[in-house]
Amino acid sequence: MHRKFIATIVAAALAVTAIGSAPARADEDLLRALAAIAGIAIVGKVIHDRNERKKEQQAVTRNTHRAPVYQNHNRSYDLKPRPLPHRANRRLLPGECLRSSDTRDGRVRYFGRSCLEDRYKHVEKLPKACKLRVKVPGYAYRRTGYDAYCLRQNGYQLARR
Repeated sequence: MHRKFIATIVAAALAVTAIGSAPARADEDLLRALAAIAGIAIVGKVIHDRNERKKEQQAVTRNTHRAPVYQNHNRSYDLKPRPLPHRANRRLLPGECLRSSDTRDGRVRYFGRSCLEDRYKHVEKLPKACKLRVKVPGYAYRRTGYDAYCLRQNGYQLARR
């Protein structure tokens, strides 16, 4: 629609310039100047309206793709992932409980029992076959724990947090 309007304004401007070849009077010059100013104002208004419509369309498009924010009683809630249930974390063993000791038979990697009791809820569910006692040279007593390789073979993993 605005293309037809602009074409009309341009045709009128050409017609006014063609008439200008005759000797001009002051009244005709004033009329031409006013017509030119009115034409420029109308074209400017058309361009302004077109830009406003584009902004409105962009605002509508932007708002439809925004992530929802839930509000209830003047409180807004952030969408955070839920923590995993305890049964999913049951097979992750704490990394700070992993020990490594040199024995007469070589290096042994194990999870210390007292550390697991402090930091792991399911110590009683660990396989009994993985339980071991390590005699560490330089210590008067044996250390109790669970063999890391055996636990890994039974599906347990080291939690790397």
